[in-house]
Amino acid sequence: MAAAQIAPGFSVGDLLTLRREFPILHQQVHGKPLAFLDSGASSQKPQRVIRALTEYYERTNANVHRGVYQLSEQATFAYEQARGKVARFIGARSPRELIFTRNTTEAINLVANAWGGANLRPGDRILLTVMEHHSNLVPWHMLAQRSGAVIDYLQIDGAGRLVLDDLKRKLAGVKIVALTHQSNVLGTITPVREIAAQAHAAGAVVLVDGAQSVPHMPVDVQELGIDFLAFSGHKMCGPTGIGVLWGRKALLDAMPPFLGGGSMIRTVTLAGSTYADVPARFEAGTPAIGEAIALGEAVDFLGEVGMERIHAHEQELTVYALDRLAEVAGLKVYGPLSADDRGGALSFTLDGVHPHDIAAVLDGEGIAVRAGHHCCQPLHTLLDVPATARASFYLYNIPEEIDRLAAGLVKARKLFT
Repeated sequence: MAAAQIAPGFSVGDLLTLRREFPILHQQVHGKPLAFLDSGASSQKPQRVIRALTEYYERTNANVHRGVYQLSEQATFAYEQARGKVARFIGARSPRELIFTRNTTEAINLVANAWGGANLRPGDRILLTVMEHHSNLVPWHMLAQRSGAVIDYLQIDGAGRLVLDDLKRKLAGVKIVALTHQSNVLGTITPVREIAAQAHAAGAVVLVDGAQSVPHMPVDVQELGIDFLAFSGHKMCGPTGIGVLWGRKALLDAMPPFLGGGSMIRTVTLAGSTYADVPARFEAGTPAIGEAIALGEAVDFLGEVGMERIHAHEQELTVYALDRLAEVAGLKVYGPLSADDRGGALSFTLDGVHPHDIAAVLDGEGIAVRAGHHCCQPLHTLLDVPATARASFYLYNIPEEIDRLAAGLVKARKLFT
């Protein structure tokens, strides 16, 4: 089945056809059909992406940029072709603005170290939000400790939306704003374009954590008006071990290297080194070649299905899930209660039942959800809960799985209360 054959609207037949592309979904867990509701942590992979990774190792395995023999040239072509595919997928002006990393975390660390280390001084301000993943908190904490910069935070209201009434004041003296595009706990979609415009007017650059948005909705870096975007392959039908940093070329060109070694150099003598142009400057050592090629295949797949349609499907699932979960006594959903400004990640608590127990009961029903603080300890402290359970949806999920989720939550409540 070619993904391009899926008709608009994701009918039941379309979804069943689409699901056949994902071999892992066709199994049982504890004697029940698997309902995978943890794509916010890591998505499943279509057969063509798995095949692309396998075929690289079976037919093209060689290092890139270093050999004049056929296999190396083929690997280099496929690797750089993947860079171009991903660049077009997010609206980059040039593939040279796109750097392959291991994951979103490494991409954010690259900016914090290379851009932040070169540009932040004592007293300079960094603006984050209280709902950031640790990957967009800890690197800035470490940078602030080294540089003497000061961190401030945008707060959220009772519905989990950012409070922007005092944004202009908050931006005074800020050199960089780093924020999530979609909260991995609350599902909140942040008004990135509005914040970026005001940040630029105040002289700040803007980094967006797109780990939860790029896989689920159309994302165009030019339209958003941002300076850096970080995201991970494994959350968007690609393999683990490959991530992406997009940055404006002028900013990347001015940044020093993050890691040193092979491939990122222009010249090396015993007296010192000079560095390659972007993107090679930031891709030290042998990269994740097969993983990058497979990510390119994942981008092809998502593009054929259509990001607008994926987003619309997830909004439909979210509306349905909010309605069904509202029927479960004692259940509280965190974040906006409208699908208009949230994505398909629903975190919740159930009176009298620990989130880990919720996850265990659901696992017994063949349903995979997340439980814990989801690498957002400060946010959970603000919510005054130690942990939540989270169901997160993707293009291959169906309403029947949400029905099973609701039934499993009723069972958990009966078992523990």
